[in-house]
Amino acid sequence: MSTGKSTALPRIGKIGAVWGVLGVSLLFGSAVFRLLPYALELRGAAFAWHHWLVLALCLVAMGYGKGYHLFHRKYAPRVVARAAYLARNPTFARVVFAPFFCMGFFHATRKRKIVSYGMTSLIVGFIVWVRTLDQPWHGIVDAGVALGLGLGMVSIWFFALRALAGKGADAPTDTPE
Repeated sequence: MSTGKSTALPRIGKIGAVWGVLGVSLLFGSAVFRLLPYALELRGAAFAWHHWLVLALCLVAMGYGKGYHLFHRKYAPRVVARAAYLARNPTFARVVFAPFFCMGFFHATRKRKIVSYGMTSLIVGFIVWVRTLDQPWHGIVDAGVALGLGLGMVSIWFFALRALAGKGADAPTDTPE
């Protein structure tokens, strides 16, 4: 007969891993949900050729650069690898703050923390700047960002489902050990 402690710890770790992936997905989904109205305002806009050009460039740059290159190849596998690490090494703080743990804000190498906090600061600055833009520019940028974030969210779930199928994310956890 097993003790409650031996089964509770792995269960808490798994709950933390699910919370981490779900929490990061909710952050991305919330951002996409908030950006879409600005992008959808473009449907009735009268575009000049340069608006179409910038929209196409923004969609390609954000879709490929952010969605595929950054999120799919780097960020999403790391989020899932850190969630798997959390499942095996749960602590109270890691489980409660699992989304932030999975994003590399704590219990991470110095470099990972610098990158995580630095990227978050840049994104906040970018958001503040985009809010100053008038339409159609606001909507053009938001359409690209929503595409990139949407692809990032799909990538996280892609790697999470692969991990559940036993094909772990081949990414460093960037933990201090």
